[in-house]
Amino acid sequence: MRFNRIRNYFRKKNSTRKGNRKKVGILLFATSFGLLFLFAIRLGYIVFGGQIGEESLKEWTDDLYQGSKVVQAKRGTIYDRNGVVIAEDATSYSIFIVLSDTYVSGKKKLYAQEKDFETIGEVFASELGSKKENVVKVLENGVKNKVFQVEFSSETKNLTLEAKQNLEQIFEKKGLSGLYFNEHPNRIYPNGVFSSHFIGYTDTDTKDGSESLVGKMGLEAAYDDILKGTDGKIIYQQDNFQNPLPGTVAEETPAKDGQDIYTTLDSRLQSYLETLMDATFEEYKPEDMTAMLVEAKTGEILSMAQRPTFNPETKEGLDDSSTWMNLLVEDHYEPGSTMKLMTTAAAIDEGIFDENETFVSGSIKIGDTTIRDHDLGEKGILTMRQALSWSSNVGMVTLQQRMKKVWPQYLQHFGFGQSTYSGLYGENAGSLPTDNSVDQAMSSFGQAVNVTNFQMMRAFTAIANDGKMLQPQYISKIVNTETNKEKVFQSEVVGNPISASAAQKVREYMVDVTQSPNYGSAYGVYSVDDYNISAKTGTAQIYDESTGTYSSSGTDYLYSIVEMIPAEEPEYILYMTFKKPEEWSQKALGNIGNPLLKRAMDLKETEAATPDDKEEEQITVADYRELEVDTAAADAARSGLMPVVIGTGDKVAEQSTTHGTQLLPSEKLLLKTDGDQFYMPDVTGWSKADLMKLGKLFNVEVKFEGEGYCVSQSLKPYEALSDPPLTFTLE
Repeated sequence: MRFNRIRNYFRKKNSTRKGNRKKVGILLFATSFGLLFLFAIRLGYIVFGGQIGEESLKEWTDDLYQGSKVVQAKRGTIYDRNGVVIAEDATSYSIFIVLSDTYVSGKKKLYAQEKDFETIGEVFASELGSKKENVVKVLENGVKNKVFQVEFSSETKNLTLEAKQNLEQIFEKKGLSGLYFNEHPNRIYPNGVFSSHFIGYTDTDTKDGSESLVGKMGLEAAYDDILKGTDGKIIYQQDNFQNPLPGTVAEETPAKDGQDIYTTLDSRLQSYLETLMDATFEEYKPEDMTAMLVEAKTGEILSMAQRPTFNPETKEGLDDSSTWMNLLVEDHYEPGSTMKLMTTAAAIDEGIFDENETFVSGSIKIGDTTIRDHDLGEKGILTMRQALSWSSNVGMVTLQQRMKKVWPQYLQHFGFGQSTYSGLYGENAGSLPTDNSVDQAMSSFGQAVNVTNFQMMRAFTAIANDGKMLQPQYISKIVNTETNKEKVFQSEVVGNPISASAAQKVREYMVDVTQSPNYGSAYGVYSVDDYNISAKTGTAQIYDESTGTYSSSGTDYLYSIVEMIPAEEPEYILYMTFKKPEEWSQKALGNIGNPLLKRAMDLKETEAATPDDKEEEQITVADYRELEVDTAAADAARSGLMPVVIGTGDKVAEQSTTHGTQLLPSEKLLLKTDGDQFYMPDVTGWSKADLMKLGKLFNVEVKFEGEGYCVSQSLKPYEALSDPPLTFTLE
């Protein structure tokens, strides 16, 4: 009953068409108003709340109209001990051309137009060496494919700031547009090959779209965290096309530059060492060679190098697998007879050494093994003093047998079998001899014990420094460029393995090696005028792991020499190794050691002068490239150098010594001109090093007869320089 009444009521109320239309209209109006009300509430929430669902409206807008750019931190500079740059940052540039016609500023077109493609190709061809047709093709394909921008081949990459500015000026002059550049971090090494394995090199690493330099070897890698700094960031506004709007930097976090490292290297000695090693490596062709010059009283490394090597800037040489190892810390080897210094010093301190005691040289039997001298006993009876100078294995084994129990301790006290903790990657700890009696005996003359170059130099400091053993040091200070605070590194005594008296006696006996006419194993080979030199040579058999035997054929040995100058109170220690040369002569190492130590002692005298005199004696070579020949030569002469101009050109194209290097007064600076005619200078009186500079400058092979200074030359003065080898007679 009740249902029927309700139904009848609604039928009565909606009985007419007009009534129905009215009711529908009211319903539609109410619905529309309700929806509008809900939309207004939602819009208000979005506007005032800043949220669309879980997404922030502000963040969405920022992403759309804000861009960001990483501000690269400057990588720290690496210097020598005197502030000469070894490695520093330099920005390089790569080209891209914008093609999108949306890239405009008002009515100004900021993109490259098709009518200009031919001209752009011509500019790239003349200025960069690109092929015009290739440039035009890239541009046309870019338009066809509707890309925003295009990049090109290698010729348009790694451009200098000068090249960038030059191109910008040409484009502006010709009314061209669309030229833009990407910046790339770059590292330059002004000295080229310069203790390359120690300094190392960098590569570019791309992370989150940003490029940065990463150390890959040597100091660059080991101290990467200190050198690299911290990048900054810039936030800016951009237009609808994500192009930056000028002058709209909203937020900026400044970059923190990396710290500078001052090494202990002396560029004057390092550059000279590189030149000397080049000549010797080329002449004798060893499998590898090393050299390290250390200041005896501090342990500071003044120069160190190895061959083969590489150029850290061009990476030339790194394609050879043999150049990847830093031989000074990573390579371990049996040192040979230079170990006899430590054996003799230990015997003195143990009280079992009598320099006048005699023994029969030739051979000695330990267990079932016979150990022989290098001359098979040709000298017959030797004194114990002569056992060192003549390098008798029998004499050393005799001493070792008398101190069997303590000899292993002395090896440890000298730091063998222990890392030097140099901080350089890949350092090898070497190894001590086994407990086998034969190995123990052989270790007395440097076999059956494995060492590193750094370990040997550390032990040598105890001989040179009256018993005090110093840590080899290669960093002078680290400078924070942000705060100007310096961390200065001090000399570190790491042990006292022997007494001062033992060290002094050993140095005295070492003088015999070069000055004893009958029992000096290197008599007349190593010398520096006005100074006594303490020296010890080494010739070690090389163990072949594939055969389990020692190689002893031909020149398959590791040759070495340690020198200390002056013998009475050493200022410098020089240690060199020479592995498996094609031919061998002790002069090979003497050709490096003698002039290098002479240069070091000359510089020492210079440094002892008054500050004013010292400043006058240190001449920094300027960059004379692209200067007029007359201007360059006159400036070099005024600075105290001896310029030698070679060629008929008007401007200097190359110079024999890299700018920034310091030379002594009156040293020759060879200036090669930009002409195409070059004539042989009169080289009478030139040193071997200067003659090598000449050969390197003109890429001509040079050969030498004799030692000393030039007295005659195969190519007469003022004759045209040619490709065949130049031969010089020295006296």
